[in-house]
Amino acid sequence: MARTTPETIHSEWLNDRYGYFYTVRRKIHSCATAFQKLDLVDTDEFGRVLILDGITQIAQRNEFQYHEPMVHPALCTHPDPRRILVIGAGDGAILREVLKYPTVETVDLAELDEGVIAFSKKYLPAVHRGSFSDPRVRITIIDGRRFVEGHPGSFDVIIMDMTDPFGPSKYLYTRDFFALVKRSLRSAAGVFSMHTESPIMRPNTFACIQKTLRSVFTHVRPLYVYVQMYAALWSITVASEKSDMAALSAGSVDKKLKKYRIAGLKLYNGAVHEAAQVASPYLSDILKRATHIITDKRPDIPDDIIHR
Repeated sequence: MARTTPETIHSEWLNDRYGYFYTVRRKIHSCATAFQKLDLVDTDEFGRVLILDGITQIAQRNEFQYHEPMVHPALCTHPDPRRILVIGAGDGAILREVLKYPTVETVDLAELDEGVIAFSKKYLPAVHRGSFSDPRVRITIIDGRRFVEGHPGSFDVIIMDMTDPFGPSKYLYTRDFFALVKRSLRSAAGVFSMHTESPIMRPNTFACIQKTLRSVFTHVRPLYVYVQMYAALWSITVASEKSDMAALSAGSVDKKLKKYRIAGLKLYNGAVHEAAQVASPYLSDILKRATHIITDKRPDIPDDIIHR
């Protein structure tokens, strides 16, 4: 369909062969922190969008497609989630979902870039919904790996919402770091949740992360969800030594959500909990690929994650 009004186009590459675009009505605000450039734009498709160094970070209109499965499968899998660590996620959306659980006593947020938090507080209130001000939240401006190193045996659930594994972030995708995460859990029932890239756009990286997680945790369960703001089928993985997400039935998930008085979710429920774990045959084939375990000594990923 032909368009008659001039618009700005934001485009991104998802790998070296493929990308996507969306239209931008206007730029609301731009600034730079010590670590990255932040742009807030108003778009036709997503409403407000936060872009970090040219990469779409969060789209206000449908961010639930990513944040609900990042949080709720993990907290439903843990038998009694009380102490939570969130790594990254300076926009506050992960906090918002975690704080819905009445069992939660403390949430530590380890975020490297204080500027992202300040920016989100001011410009994305519909996303964080006041979560930064909740008395259960403790914010530490620090590298996530350094925070984990200093907190052994401290958390029931750890949720990592980091940028893609390139640059300094790649050291939060290694076996060495996952072992530190495991050490930071309070018991063998502790649960770790993280995004594990797109099995479609970055299949080798997806397979590598899965193999690396399985070298540390007994139960490693990927969920497959379509995330429109990332324009791809995405994966979110829940890992634990003892708590197996796959052991939860649809009925038990719905009972837990009811017990926790969590209502109004747009993506996650018991049926989705079961369905999102089903891997199509071609996804299962990706998991069978011969890949290496990511380590501090060998941190580079096999796919080119480029941003132009």
